[in-house]
Amino acid sequence: MRAHLARVDAVLVQAVIAAALSFAHLHDVASVAGQDGWKAWAYPISVDLLLVAAWRRLRSGEAKTAGWCWFLIALAASLGANIATAGLLDLDHVPAWLRILVAGWPAVAFLGGTLLAHSPPASHHETSDALDGETSEEIEGQEDAVLDLAPELPAPPAVDPVPIPATPTPPVAVPTALVEHARKVAAEHHARTGTAIDTPTLRARLGVPPPMADAIAAQL
Repeated sequence: MRAHLARVDAVLVQAVIAAALSFAHLHDVASVAGQDGWKAWAYPISVDLLLVAAWRRLRSGEAKTAGWCWFLIALAASLGANIATAGLLDLDHVPAWLRILVAGWPAVAFLGGTLLAHSPPASHHETSDALDGETSEEIEGQEDAVLDLAPELPAPPAVDPVPIPATPTPPVAVPTALVEHARKVAAEHHARTGTAIDTPTLRARLGVPPPMADAIAAQL
């Protein structure tokens, strides 16, 4: 427990020291660039607040592109002030471009803070559409899983078609005189050829339709 507290205390002390040094460097650069009095103290506060706002946007997970953009801008301002006080620039004769950057910083910081603080959240309609899409995908996935787990049903047995009985043909009524005439024709045919007359020949000799010829042949 004490080792954990010692590590936390060391981190906090290091953070406080770094913040104080960066704060002082930003104040010194703003002061030599013509921003005297309370304005020189406001510059480091502005830079640090923009860093915090950008970091919070990155932690929230929304509009990370804007968060990274303004985080890098604020980090460049802080890092630039630290480098400027390292002797690379003659702070007794501040160049014009540094004065321009320091004078234009309030507008940049105001724009960044406003955009980070008031960016519109995801609309309810978009959120509902996203949830509906996810719900539909989950339902389709569950249906597919159920179909995969469902056992295959056996094919129904083949049913033989029921035969339709043939309609019996009603008997053909043959007149008695026609039967007697057919007997004479059959006797004549037998006497001439020596064989019994067949049905096609009988039908041709009598000139009757096939059903009637069959009925006459059955009575001979």
